[in-house]
Amino acid sequence: MRAKLYRGWWYAVWREGGETKRRALRTQDRDEALRALADYQRAIQAPRDTVAGIWEAYQQDRPRERAAWAWKRLKPTFGHLRPDQIDGALCRAYAAQRRQDGAGDGTIHTELTFLRAALNWHAAGAGHAVELPAKPAPNSRHLTRAEYARLLGACVTPHVRLFVVLALATAGRMGAILDLTWDRVNLEAGMVRLANGPQTRKRRATVPLTDAARRELAAAYAARTSTYVIEYGGERVGKIRKAFDRAAEAAGLAWVTPHALRHTAAVWMAEAGVPMAEIAQYLGHTSEAVTFRVYARFSPAYLRRAAGALEV
Repeated sequence: MRAKLYRGWWYAVWREGGETKRRALRTQDRDEALRALADYQRAIQAPRDTVAGIWEAYQQDRPRERAAWAWKRLKPTFGHLRPDQIDGALCRAYAAQRRQDGAGDGTIHTELTFLRAALNWHAAGAGHAVELPAKPAPNSRHLTRAEYARLLGACVTPHVRLFVVLALATAGRMGAILDLTWDRVNLEAGMVRLANGPQTRKRRATVPLTDAARRELAAAYAARTSTYVIEYGGERVGKIRKAFDRAAEAAGLAWVTPHALRHTAAVWMAEAGVPMAEIAQYLGHTSEAVTFRVYARFSPAYLRRAAGALEV
């Protein structure tokens, strides 16, 4: 196995079964490519008799930001086991414990889906029995402008207020906003780049700033003590859910989650008649079809032509 430059990007290249195989190392820098190649070689040679070993190799082959997040929850329960030791009872016990920790069934479903994907990647149907909880119906509620104003007014700490403003203005996911650093914010041009490094399936967009977001960011930049945009006491904020939930409850909006702000942003754009293709770009969706399926019904033009055909 060796590193090879192809059209400006480095790849791991090897021969397997008489065919040339390659895997993207996701960098244009040679030294970074060699380090990534060494990491990949170690991962595929690591013992795979336990779930932890399988997961390490899976993440090297298919790196996903949210999968790494899920593994932090999965590892204590499943990491030391062999795949054949995983059964429905263990998965139900894991789900019960996660519910006690405050996780919803949607989150638990996602975590166990990643576990199943890793084990199937290793060897489909190799004795494991990952059982998923029923996936809850998606929450279609979104904030009205009056509700958003109440939520913002209930944010008593500056970093939570800034998070709320950016979550709506960028339609970014919680992780993308907490990861945001000042070098990706251009106040003069009024742009923010949520992506940092190679893109994953959950893409992060580059979007223009609203006037409100620009004002909040300018104030935060003047008072910054960290390279991270969302900071507290000079340190990066890794988790914001508890502080966010307190603000939501104080505003009488206990149902609101950080993701609801992303959903709200998309709904408001659709209600304003913004084309689905533009909303898809703003959200970082890889397919416009996904955006259309969820948000087309909020557009004032939705099915108007069809209804017009029924005029008598």
